[in-house]
Amino acid sequence: MQSRCRAIQTLKGTRSFSTTTPRPAVSPYRRAAQATTSKTVKDHAKRPQSTTAAATQQEPRSRPSPAFNREDYDVQPLRPYRQPEMDHSFVGMKGGEIFHEMMLRQGVKHIFGYPGGAILPVFDAIYNSKHFDFILPRHEQGAGHMAEGYARASGQPGVVLVTSGPGATNVVTPMQDALMDGTPMVVFCGQVPTTIIGSDAFQEADTVGITRACTKWNVMVKDIAELPRRINEAFEIATTGRPGPVLVDLPKDVTGGVLSRPIPMASTLPTHPSAASVAAKELSRKQLEGSIRRSADLINIAKKPVVYAGQGMVSVPEGPKLLKELAEKAKIPVTTTLQGLGAFDELDDKSLHMLGMHGSAYANMAMQEADLILALGARFDDRITGNLPKFAPAAKAAANEGRGGIIHFEIMPKNINKVVQATEAVEGDVVANLAQILPLIKEVPERPEWFAQIKDWKQRFPWAYEKEGENGLIKPQTVMETLSRLTAPIKKDTVITTGVGQHQMWAAQHYRWRHPRSMITSGGLGTMGYGLPAAIGAKVARPDALVIDIDGDSSFSMTLTELSTAAEFNIGVKIVVLNNEEQGMVTQWQTLFYEDRFAHTHQRNADFVKLGDAMGVQADRVIKPEELEAKLRWLLETDGPALLEVVTDQKVPVLPMVPTGNALHQFLVYDEATQKKRRAQTRERSGR
Repeated sequence: MQSRCRAIQTLKGTRSFSTTTPRPAVSPYRRAAQATTSKTVKDHAKRPQSTTAAATQQEPRSRPSPAFNREDYDVQPLRPYRQPEMDHSFVGMKGGEIFHEMMLRQGVKHIFGYPGGAILPVFDAIYNSKHFDFILPRHEQGAGHMAEGYARASGQPGVVLVTSGPGATNVVTPMQDALMDGTPMVVFCGQVPTTIIGSDAFQEADTVGITRACTKWNVMVKDIAELPRRINEAFEIATTGRPGPVLVDLPKDVTGGVLSRPIPMASTLPTHPSAASVAAKELSRKQLEGSIRRSADLINIAKKPVVYAGQGMVSVPEGPKLLKELAEKAKIPVTTTLQGLGAFDELDDKSLHMLGMHGSAYANMAMQEADLILALGARFDDRITGNLPKFAPAAKAAANEGRGGIIHFEIMPKNINKVVQATEAVEGDVVANLAQILPLIKEVPERPEWFAQIKDWKQRFPWAYEKEGENGLIKPQTVMETLSRLTAPIKKDTVITTGVGQHQMWAAQHYRWRHPRSMITSGGLGTMGYGLPAAIGAKVARPDALVIDIDGDSSFSMTLTELSTAAEFNIGVKIVVLNNEEQGMVTQWQTLFYEDRFAHTHQRNADFVKLGDAMGVQADRVIKPEELEAKLRWLLETDGPALLEVVTDQKVPVLPMVPTGNALHQFLVYDEATQKKRRAQTRERSGR
């Protein structure tokens, strides 16, 4: 007992290392606070300050009064809770049947896909559906590219339905392609049941994880009650803002289960903006109005303006009309990207055709000499800018002097100032913002000096190529020009798709583009094998149009099995295969930069005519230049799917060309003497 008392005394004498004023000891048995009268308060106020402080320290903290003794106060009631609208129409349906119903509600007319075990409940539900057509390709990659072609031709999202595991991973390339080119696509894929996810089950793959980087949005539906809402969200996200691919992962127990209760149909996507977001939107609106006004001022004072139009001007029907109105009103020449071909009529005198690495020399010269570049729905990728520090020197100089610069109309905020610093950024829907700026632009009667300079460039640097070779073979550029001439009367109803390679560039250069949505090709990703399945999808979307796939032998070989799809469903695509038995674009680089070391770029192809016959597609071949036009007429006039193999000359370069590292105006153009010298050098080096 004595030791305990000594310990307590020791503790009382312990020094405190706290920097705060020591608090008085408070009895754990605190008495209830008495009601304070007004007199007590007055007396308390009359005390000296020190006395008051001491009293304050000694008085225990008051307890709150019981609720029934509290004074009344104003209550700010919360908004009344509104019960979400419930949908009873799906009760009793299986997941697959819900999928079918949602496709009807979304207005889906065609689905491209391939069945498998994990997605069978959905395939069973759509079996013999009279409401939409199902196109069965020979490979899931083909399904994805068909959906891309369908979307690009129609403006509606392409729909893909595949199974789990390899079925889903085989669509990764089309999804990345669609993401880079802004193509709306909705992919539904099967998945193993939720109860065994993570167990490395047969054909299990982390599809959501794999596709996170190549989709705008993806989700796994873990409860059948979510299914209708998630499908609605998928279509909304795929088609709003900059279009792109989305993916919905469907476990088998979800699609095979039965919905037993009504479900809310409201989307979980943000629809009711907060006060902060409303304020931010208002600020953004004011900033946009200022950008539009300042952009109009720059256009009105520019002496050498150029419009640089991309896919954003093609994706909306009003885009080409507004672009033409702008060019006419302000007398501005127009150049387009590969994906923007058709946004502006190339027969118009103000057309500069395509720009970039393999664009027209005069378009590239105009971009370098312009004091104002008006970028509409384009993103300044590396194939357009060339050597970035040397890009658009005149516009940059004009920006420093306040009389020009670069105006970037762009829907994706992340693309603004990502590559090129914009003098003015007009963020949002390109076509809507262009419609706002047009009334602010002054009408210009003409720009004689600027167009005289452009005319001089066109005369000095035309689309030139070697017309006749020593071996008498067909020149691929001649094929494009002949095809353009034969389809001239029906170009409004003609759609061209391509693979990726030299043939793609020749089509862009030598076919005359006059209408939007007439060129469908893989731009950002550059996917070989794109042309044939994209043509099938485009023909499904526009059955009355003439759809032609212009392909190269290497690119065509990657997806040629889809000929069977065209034959089975009688999809009347026309295929032109330019066969030079080499990977032409790669061999061109090997000739120019690798001293003709043709490493694995020559190949022996199948007999494409026999292959077409075997797959049920009418096929023919042309070798002689004098027979080319007649064979092309046969192709265009043949009913059903048809193929024409065109045997072309080898080692034909795509020119003009801006070599890597060069500025946009530092291009190679065709020169007869140089071409003959290069051919002789190639024969000497390779013995070919």
